[in-house]
Amino acid sequence: MRISAKADYAVRAALELAAAGDDISLKAETIASAQGIPHKFLEGILGDLRRGGLVVSRRGGNGGYRLARPADTIAIADVIRAADGPLVSVRGVRPPELSYTGPAQSLLPLWIAVRANVRKILDEVTLADVAAAALPDEVVGLAEDREAWTNP
Repeated sequence: MRISAKADYAVRAALELAAAGDDISLKAETIASAQGIPHKFLEGILGDLRRGGLVVSRRGGNGGYRLARPADTIAIADVIRAADGPLVSVRGVRPPELSYTGPAQSLLPLWIAVRANVRKILDEVTLADVAAAALPDEVVGLAEDREAWTNP
């Protein structure tokens, strides 16, 4: 799995909105500046998040963007999917749509297991968890493993 710049920016923008609170709208310029995201690129991402039902926007002097629902109901996976599509794909194809033969036959269950593990983490961690620096114990435990920080 690879997290694209677009997905990373989308999550960071959503976290800015989560930290602002339910009743505060933030302008795209404010989010872009706070997170170091190119403004024009962010506008497109915010549009994706709006179409995905994760943010709402309002025009005008007091306008801007805010989360469409509470941050504790929006999983990190929701944001990534809205911005970038499926969490795990192989050659741009979702694993259940693949088939292999011969010695490569057991690749399919391997890709499915990878997808299940990615989902297990990203579907369970919410914007509120990350914004409050309150990651689930399982995630903290995985991140504390020294091997997780190395690039073999």
